[in-house]
Amino acid sequence: MTKEISGFSKLTKSQKIAWLTETYFQDATAATTLLTSYWNDDKKLQQLHDEFIENTITNYYLPLGVAPNFLINNRLYVIPMAIEESSVVAAASKAAKFWRTRGGFKTTILGTTKVGQVHFTYDGNKEDLRIFFNNIKPQLLEDAQPITINMEKRGGGIKEISLVDKTDSLDHYYQLHCTFETLDAMGANFINSCLEQFATTFKNGFYEETRFRESESQLNIIMSILSNYVPDCVVRAEVSCPVTDLTEKDIDGAAFAHKFAQAVAIAKHEPYRAVTHNKGIMNGIDAVILATGNDFRAVEAGVHAYAAKDGHYTSLTDAHIEDGIFTFSIEIPLALGTVGGLTKLHPLVKWSMELLQNPSAQELMQIVAVAGLAQNFGALKSLTTTGIQQGHMKMHLMNILNQLQATPEEKEKTIKHFKTNTVTHSAVVSFIEVLRS
Repeated sequence: MTKEISGFSKLTKSQKIAWLTETYFQDATAATTLLTSYWNDDKKLQQLHDEFIENTITNYYLPLGVAPNFLINNRLYVIPMAIEESSVVAAASKAAKFWRTRGGFKTTILGTTKVGQVHFTYDGNKEDLRIFFNNIKPQLLEDAQPITINMEKRGGGIKEISLVDKTDSLDHYYQLHCTFETLDAMGANFINSCLEQFATTFKNGFYEETRFRESESQLNIIMSILSNYVPDCVVRAEVSCPVTDLTEKDIDGAAFAHKFAQAVAIAKHEPYRAVTHNKGIMNGIDAVILATGNDFRAVEAGVHAYAAKDGHYTSLTDAHIEDGIFTFSIEIPLALGTVGGLTKLHPLVKWSMELLQNPSAQELMQIVAVAGLAQNFGALKSLTTTGIQQGHMKMHLMNILNQLQATPEEKEKTIKHFKTNTVTHSAVVSFIEVLRS
């Protein structure tokens, strides 16, 4: 039977581990040994990791791989990818190699504006509120100056503040809808600090207005927070070539292009397919975001909202054929940073950034979008030709062998056997059983 604990956060790391392992595990010694085996021998490096979050007990490793040969705007990149799923890095690398000889990837930044909102309720006359907002708007900007001054020196800052009436959807609900340019910073702390200052200035100014005191109108600030939906912070990436250049071995280029475009069209119209289609895109995107110390959860939320922006959930990529030219593209919102957060703290993040030639936030947006497009191309190419399982299961073979605790000799024989045979879990189990018998 487990027990409640108070003051857990005040315990040392060793004390936390002792309580956890003694309370929840049959073999406390083995459970403790596993956790401590993942500690870094470098005490300063381990302390750095311990201080990233609260109640740290150990490190949780993900493989960091690389996908070479990405030609983006005529510049070659090796892209770092942190992910646990088999075949993702291989598929990205294969797609990069495929398109490097066909002109590479072309990218364009369509916008970099980010959004934050002050949410509040107001039960008085709408016209009075509108007049008040117009009068106090200069003061909102002025009071935020201590926060924005450094960002403005670099060319960023507050772009606009507008009053939005949302009372049609929720009684008495209004917003200060604010847009920002945060340059190479993701900007969450900057945006939230500005919003909280706006809220303070707005509320104080409201209750200093004679008209509102006399009318007894009430204004209540609910919250001030950035939005991870950034439909105006968008990047486009594409590849294109004559359909004849898509011909490979037994694959006819024109037939392949047509079938590929049909597969994308299905994802445009069928949400059950679109979700899996976009998940494949995010395999590539999330892996690069993790490797570069950015927030994949924020990106995921914004991307999937963007996929549903027209009222139904749809594909993030598009494919078409015109005058014999095949074009495959993606437009995707990505609020990323190359300064702040983990980008200067985590040693492997710094390593990944240097590998990418220390990109700006806009350059990183382009690299990440390309990784997603490449991943989607690799998945759809497999789906419309050999099927997804053939390549995926070959990449998954080592995981199965490790699950079966195969010896090095068994692994060698199994890998050789499945070079010419279809990989399935049951087939691998049967083969290992034959070897062992």
